[in-house]
Amino acid sequence: MNVPKHVAIILDGNGRWAKAKGMPRNYGHAQGSKNVERICEEAWRMGIKYLTVYAFSTENWNRPDDEVNALMKLLRNYMKTCLKTAAKNDMKVRVIGDITRLDEDIQKRILELEEATKNNSGLNFQIAINYGSRDEMVRAIRKLAKDCIDGKVNPEEIEEQTFEQYLDTKGIPDPDLMIRTSGELRLSNYLLWQLAYTEFYFTDVPWPDFSKEELEKAIEQYNHRDRRYGGVKEEEEQNV
Repeated sequence: MNVPKHVAIILDGNGRWAKAKGMPRNYGHAQGSKNVERICEEAWRMGIKYLTVYAFSTENWNRPDDEVNALMKLLRNYMKTCLKTAAKNDMKVRVIGDITRLDEDIQKRILELEEATKNNSGLNFQIAINYGSRDEMVRAIRKLAKDCIDGKVNPEEIEEQTFEQYLDTKGIPDPDLMIRTSGELRLSNYLLWQLAYTEFYFTDVPWPDFSKEELEKAIEQYNHRDRRYGGVKEEEEQNV
């Protein structure tokens, strides 16, 4: 089986999963957090080198205060758990997004986690926190514009690769496969630049129920896709 090098996942359906069980939405988020650990381990066993998950978007601040507060508490706890998991599995962790809006203690834990795992050689695990792709691109444009003004970059020499160096995902290959759980068929402002040639897989399974078997299904579907990157295969050219 051809395993994608980089898989990106939109972790959707935690709240609805919990409500269907008669539980509060926060219970779903907690269970979803635990499932992230399981899928990280399974992804590495399968041969996936990069895994990026959408944990908290720039739009998620619009949720009720009690839910946002619960998510921030969960994030604090997860940073501790993730540090242990990373040490156990030799996982390299990187957070993408604008972390400056987060409380200082969370920012500190994120930086400590990244520093502690930067030399690990296992799964490259990216967590999108306070992330929105449009926001990412605006921040990148501001930094690039400043470097142009300061004479560090010649505007006439700017190419796609130049711009990519200013994105949060600098140095990370674009995803080969994007998975969204829980039945929604949209990208929700996630990695819009990076997903230009990515294969998409949508499943009705909510994130807390997304298992090793579900990941295998997604990869199996990926193996049936014909990735042409705008071109055609050699045999198709011969038949034109």
